[in-house]
Amino acid sequence: MLEARRTRVVLIGLLVVAIALITIDFRDGGGSSAHGVGGRLFAPVEHVAGDVTGGLRGAAGGGEVASLQRQNDQLRAQLAQAQAADADAAQLAALLHLAKGKYTVVTGTVIAAGGDYSDTVTLNVGSADGITPNETVLNGDGLVGTVAAVTPTTATVQLATDAGATVGVRMTGSGQIGALTGRASSMTGSVQLKLTMFNSSAALQPGQTLVTFGSVGGRPYVPGVPVGIVSAVTTPPGSLSPTALVKPFADFTGLGVVGVVVSK
Repeated sequence: MLEARRTRVVLIGLLVVAIALITIDFRDGGGSSAHGVGGRLFAPVEHVAGDVTGGLRGAAGGGEVASLQRQNDQLRAQLAQAQAADADAAQLAALLHLAKGKYTVVTGTVIAAGGDYSDTVTLNVGSADGITPNETVLNGDGLVGTVAAVTPTTATVQLATDAGATVGVRMTGSGQIGALTGRASSMTGSVQLKLTMFNSSAALQPGQTLVTFGSVGGRPYVPGVPVGIVSAVTTPPGSLSPTALVKPFADFTGLGVVGVVVSK
């Protein structure tokens, strides 16, 4: 009780002094020395109060910025998901358009890419979906490769760009046939394929297009799948086998939705 009374007396005294200083300052037009005394007396209190209120405002502002940043990150994630969904939908539409009336396909999505010594991708479909080894894989642009191995839920696809892959092809228009081999040992991007024609008199020139020739029973390659376009003729002088480089229609660095041609 005694402490409370002392505190109350001190506060009342300070209040009286403050009112007196304000009155003197007002009468003197702000030029009184009492103004400086009052400023020195109450400046620490004002400084502490300013620090507290400023800190609160800063905390509120920082919280608002953090909230806006979280909302921005969420919107970016939603936009990325929407763009990925749109890209998959476009690839699926192109695939179904290419396969319509020609091939029965099981669609899947690439979930992994690359191997230690091979140009491969992994799909999220497998034997449980009716997929077996040595089946043709394509997308909306053309040939992708063949199924090399399966598990119940996944399939490993050897891409046409792999150095161990060989595809029988036919030249559109002339009907000349040849063999197309890959030239990559890992995921190396836009590697062109090597074309060797079986007929020594076959005429090669840039701009000619190729489709799959097909295999017995459609395994591993069904016929008529677009493969690529001749980009450069590379036949050495005196060679009996015309050769060329072929740019694939499929973009092997941007594979998403693909289709496996199934016989059943």
